[in-house]
Amino acid sequence: MLVTLSKKIMATEQELKSLFNTLDTDRDGKVSINELFLSPGLSAIISAETGVSSPQELLAMHGDKDGSITFEQLKKVVESAGNLN
Repeated sequence: MLVTLSKKIMATEQELKSLFNTLDTDRDGKVSINELFLSPGLSAIISAETGVSSPQELLAMHGDKDGSITFEQLKKVVESAGNLN
């Protein structure tokens, strides 16, 4: 049986930070659309945690004008989705 991505995962802040750091391959403190597309499995986790269906939607709704998202911005989205322990 397949597990759907809509299932809530409930990350701790430390787990979320670790995921963010893994995605932030250039270590600039932001995750860009390119970094999200380079890690489709991790992007799927982000989508499940935030309740946002795609990386493009996440960045358009919650990211900076430069097309990236900081850890604090991501954390707020996960908190508002009720998925942060």
